[in-house]
Amino acid sequence: MAPSTPAQPTPSTSSASPTPPVPPSSPGPRFHRAWVVAAVAGAAIVTAGAFTTVPGLLVTPLREEHGWDRGQIALAASVNMVLFGLTAPFAAALMDRVGIRRVVAGALLLVSAGAVLTAFMTRPWQLVAYWGVLIGLGSGCLTMTFAAGVTARWFDRRRGLVTGALSSSSHLGQLLFLPLLAGAVERHGWRPPVVTLALVALAVAALVFLALRDHPADIGVKPYGAREFVPKPPPAAGAAARTLKVLAAALRTGPFWLLAGMFVICGASTNGIMWSNWAPAAHDHGMRVTSAASLLSLIGVFSALGAVLSGWLTDRFDPRRLLTVCFAVRALTLLALPLVFSAAVTPPMLLFVFVYGLVDVATVPPVIELCHRAYGEDGPIVFGWVNAAHQLGAGASAFLGATARDLFGTYDVVWVALAAGCLVAAVLAMAVRGGAHRPAVRNRAGYPGRD
Repeated sequence: MAPSTPAQPTPSTSSASPTPPVPPSSPGPRFHRAWVVAAVAGAAIVTAGAFTTVPGLLVTPLREEHGWDRGQIALAASVNMVLFGLTAPFAAALMDRVGIRRVVAGALLLVSAGAVLTAFMTRPWQLVAYWGVLIGLGSGCLTMTFAAGVTARWFDRRRGLVTGALSSSSHLGQLLFLPLLAGAVERHGWRPPVVTLALVALAVAALVFLALRDHPADIGVKPYGAREFVPKPPPAAGAAARTLKVLAAALRTGPFWLLAGMFVICGASTNGIMWSNWAPAAHDHGMRVTSAASLLSLIGVFSALGAVLSGWLTDRFDPRRLLTVCFAVRALTLLALPLVFSAAVTPPMLLFVFVYGLVDVATVPPVIELCHRAYGEDGPIVFGWVNAAHQLGAGASAFLGATARDLFGTYDVVWVALAAGCLVAAVLAMAVRGGAHRPAVRNRAGYPGRD
């Protein structure tokens, strides 16, 4: 074991912290800097989350102003969602290489630039380039992978609490900004709210640069709750290559394809269809955009509650059965949606929002657990790729859902098709091996379980 008095840390040469490190043997502050870092990280995730639901608010105004069809507008949302998912594994590797603060500040600047350029666009391809590519890449750096990286570096205790809080921050951004943005679009047009979001992202980027630090060693403190000083690791080389190697190995295993297949359907039936098509679908039924946005915010509230409940249940029950229940319940809610959609906010509509919201993000904890059981220490990276499949499904659903509305004149066929997909996912969940216990055998890729 280490001696009772920890060794003095090597002074950090990082440019992120010009202040000399405080000796770790000195008494720690009553309020630990880790909580400031977590709060700033949460602000960045909240801001990125605010951008995710804006495309749905732009459909009607852009159709009226430019005459673009729904498929052209939804293509930008699709590209955004795909890049959001594909960026996360590589953003994590980049954070290990150049530091969290630089990546997060750069991501927020990219998001802000995309929003400002969107305000001056005149062609559909510009919406794809600005909102789809720039904002997709920027917001993809501020996901659950970012939240996990912050807690791993700064917290030895309360990691679960902080990770859960940061993971739900995206929904908090939805809750805080969406009704305000919807009201602003209705009163002032779509450009002022978009520019306002760009300014918010700039302000948070400045906050990140001032208050966020890559590692506790940068300011000479221990991680929160740690007994010993933890030196800052050197920049990681080859982290991006490892993410690709893990993917190559996982592709040779059956559980990966089952989990990725489920999450393609999961993304298609949640944020893929809701973030970009909920508002126009409500508009088809005569509902005001502010009412539709408020309902979507409520879905975000119940999603956060459902995620916490799902995490608690995952510790106590077979995660495969939990996934089956979640997908089956989601299928029933989507089948019922055409029957309860109306111009007014009715009790049946509120019941849909409550039940659908509870199972919206509830699939995440059991899938993370199944990745851990099947792939061990590579589980988080595998989940990153499974989550990329989620965003591929979301992107396809955003585009195809809008296109189907243009072809059939209604979203009813979309809800029924997604419900059928959720029933398929419910069956796939029970086929994942190693759901109840960690298997002892290893497959050809070197992971526990069978091909």
